[in-house]
Amino acid sequence: MDQYLPKAKEFISFIDKSPSPFHAVAYFSDLLKKNGFVQLSEKQMWDVKPNGKYFFTRNQSMISAFMVGGKYKPGNGFNISAAHTDSPNFKVRPVSNVENVGYLQVGVETYGGGLWYTWFDRDLTVAGRVIVKVGNDQYESRLVHINKPILRIPTLAIHLDRSVNTDGFKYNTQNHLVPMIASKLSVPASAKPEDTSSTTNNSGAKHHPILLELLAKELGCAVSDIQNFDLSVVDTQPAAIGGGFDEFIFSPRCDNLVMSYCSVNGLLNVKESTLANEENVLAVVLYDNEEVGSSSPQGACAPLINDTISRVNTALFSEQFKSHELNNFIDLSLRNSFLISADMAHAVHPNYINNHEPLHRPALNKGPVIKYNANLRYATTCPTSFVILDICKKNNIPIQEFLVKNDSPCGSTIGPIISGTYGIKTVDIGNPQLSMHSIRETCGVADITHATNLIHKFFEQFTQLNNVKSDLE
Repeated sequence: MDQYLPKAKEFISFIDKSPSPFHAVAYFSDLLKKNGFVQLSEKQMWDVKPNGKYFFTRNQSMISAFMVGGKYKPGNGFNISAAHTDSPNFKVRPVSNVENVGYLQVGVETYGGGLWYTWFDRDLTVAGRVIVKVGNDQYESRLVHINKPILRIPTLAIHLDRSVNTDGFKYNTQNHLVPMIASKLSVPASAKPEDTSSTTNNSGAKHHPILLELLAKELGCAVSDIQNFDLSVVDTQPAAIGGGFDEFIFSPRCDNLVMSYCSVNGLLNVKESTLANEENVLAVVLYDNEEVGSSSPQGACAPLINDTISRVNTALFSEQFKSHELNNFIDLSLRNSFLISADMAHAVHPNYINNHEPLHRPALNKGPVIKYNANLRYATTCPTSFVILDICKKNNIPIQEFLVKNDSPCGSTIGPIISGTYGIKTVDIGNPQLSMHSIRETCGVADITHATNLIHKFFEQFTQLNNVKSDLE
């Protein structure tokens, strides 16, 4: 296991610096710039060239990076690995000032389908972005992460509800998931709500002054400069390597920052010499809002891939072609493309073996998982799974296969959304993990390397493989 630890430790460093999608995108933006990628703006025309490396963002929470093959021609395909940056959490409400029996609390809204009971009795804080006034009619969006415990959702003592051990732990998401931030007794008598647009409305203060003061201190601004924010409640416990042989990663947000991280690093591992001989565009797309249906400008339901393919074809469209041929080239690019939908998979659970299909029980540290579902909850097909199996075989990368039991519901991914919308050949894969959607998840140390290698080899070898075996469509 020792040979896999360096990559796992790099991942842990990333996860601790990425408490929100905004932070993850900022991390990847810096990483891409350090590796020679040029940032593009969707508000301007793109000047892209063969052998060029580029990226762009949306909403500060989605990022797409791509490398144009040196032999790319309009109509050639895109080799894409797509993942998502968001995870289930609590969002601070627009009006969050809750007060009960002497406690100041922060009203929150559930985001996604979390295992919410795992959030009780944890040391919590907030992270996200804040719109800050920096001058007369001038504003900027700043990232914030208060890196200390300021919130807590306490459980009820067993003495006050002894049925919890016989009837199960029951809670109401509206009434019982309200973090406390302070006691009213501790509030200075002179403290009054600030009279600003962000802190007051017709019914009084929108947020407790202590929350705004903590944000202002972290941001280095006045409370009155805070105009608005998008904050998530997050755990303060850092990610860690554990297990008797250092084989596990205990971490928040494995779903789906693991596959986001492996996708970007797989792209960065592509050699310049390989890119020079590449006929396709190699791309990573990290969407936001997958956990709530993907229906946003930064989600997989938006025409982002089609827009990117269109822009690249337009930028490289030669005068030798007739103008009406451009749409044909865009259609050709879609048909010649292949997408990996990279999202975490369910590892077999030693205490709940019967919840897994007997012949499809992925294990930690045995490689990524190809996910199948006959009812199209995943986009994997016979030809697309063969591509992954063949790449893994050629490169000695361990691979596993998964599907749910007939009497079990099946989750879904961005794979069916993209493949069904654009007709792009798609396969669903992901690293195995335990405790998906818990505040604290578990995945394998070795699988960080395995998934990165798979995506790297997909980028380097798919075009040639597709040319040889194009009759499989």
